[in-house]
Amino acid sequence: MKKKIQRSMMIILLITFVLFYAILALILYNRNLNVLQGEVRQEARYIQTAVNMSGTGYLEQLDEVDKGTRITLVSEDGDVLYDTDENGGDMENHASRQEVAEAFRTGQGEDVRMSDTLGEEFYYYALLLDDGCVLRVAKTMDGLARTALNVLPVMGILAVVMVIFAMLLAGWQTKRLIRPINELDLEHPLDNAVYEELTPLLVAMDRQNKEKEAVSNMRKEFSANVSHELKTPLTSISGYAEIMKNGMVRPADIPLFSERIYKEARRLITLVEDIIKLSKLDEESVELEKEDVDLFELTREIVSRLAPQASQKRVRMELTGEPVKYYGIRQILDEMIYNVCENAVKYNNDGGRVSIWVGNTLEGPKVSVSDTGIGIPKEHHERIFERFYRVDKSHSKERGGTGLGLSIVKHGALLHGAKVSVDSTPGKGTRIEMQFPVRK
Repeated sequence: MKKKIQRSMMIILLITFVLFYAILALILYNRNLNVLQGEVRQEARYIQTAVNMSGTGYLEQLDEVDKGTRITLVSEDGDVLYDTDENGGDMENHASRQEVAEAFRTGQGEDVRMSDTLGEEFYYYALLLDDGCVLRVAKTMDGLARTALNVLPVMGILAVVMVIFAMLLAGWQTKRLIRPINELDLEHPLDNAVYEELTPLLVAMDRQNKEKEAVSNMRKEFSANVSHELKTPLTSISGYAEIMKNGMVRPADIPLFSERIYKEARRLITLVEDIIKLSKLDEESVELEKEDVDLFELTREIVSRLAPQASQKRVRMELTGEPVKYYGIRQILDEMIYNVCENAVKYNNDGGRVSIWVGNTLEGPKVSVSDTGIGIPKEHHERIFERFYRVDKSHSKERGGTGLGLSIVKHGALLHGAKVSVDSTPGKGTRIEMQFPVRK
């Protein structure tokens, strides 16, 4: 970054210097031209007055006076009658020369061009005499290229001095600009007093640090919860098995103990399966292909699978709506709808009701599951999708929940770009809606 800043400053300096050099040469050229024009015009008027008064013989007296000024006398026909540098009779007709033609027409004329006879750049100024001839006065001048070359040595020395000075200044300024960046406190980005332009970057870094900290805390909590959730059924299984091994169980109680071991084992298997599913969703390692899934038909199958569980609690399940296709991963969609419906049965009251609606809306396909169960306090609505989070921890074990069902729903929704909303009132029931996007 330091080298780039220095290089950029040097490039800008060089470009500025070249432009300055070109502009300076142009200014000097125009200034010299203006001065020369003033001198030549004044001299031409003096000579015009003298010739008008004394005749053309006056011109011959000027041959040895000033060789820096070229004087030419042109007749009305354009023939050269007199020239200080050349023999007038040997010169071509000047009637077509711009300054001469303009003088015949308006009384005076001027032009800047390269002389055909002398090969130098001249400023020509012509005046009409009283006898009808044209007096032309000219002086050599440096062209724009020669003016630039004349300035070049001075500008070269100045350029070297400026480059050396600019390199020193650029190095000092670059260190000064970069120092606050090198001294940034990355752990607390917003505490740095630095350039305003870096504020969006620092805000993003601060947000990223908080997200990392939140993820780290979530992983620690997840690890602690996994250890506890796995240890609980394992401890129960180990305890029941040890009692049976030591012969401390009456033959009549063996079926009871076996059933308890079976339930804890099933609970352990379910927990492990949910953890594996959640891990795959977290890593986005689901390799199943998407397909068109009829959400209504899929929900009907899920209701059938949950019928025995609902029957045990005398919970009535009602499915309404219409067939609706959605392009997604069938297995994940099945897990999402199944977990929501299972919770509606599991946390319902005996003799309660679960109402499920599946259909199309303006926003896309929707699955809505309502129950008449125990409900969820409002302060828990945002946290029920966290892993292992339970509202009623005292009864969660009795109801057989792993605390991962709704977390799987949330991750499945993210995978499909869906939104999950909760509306619940304690003692009145819960409604969970899964709004899927319109397929583009």
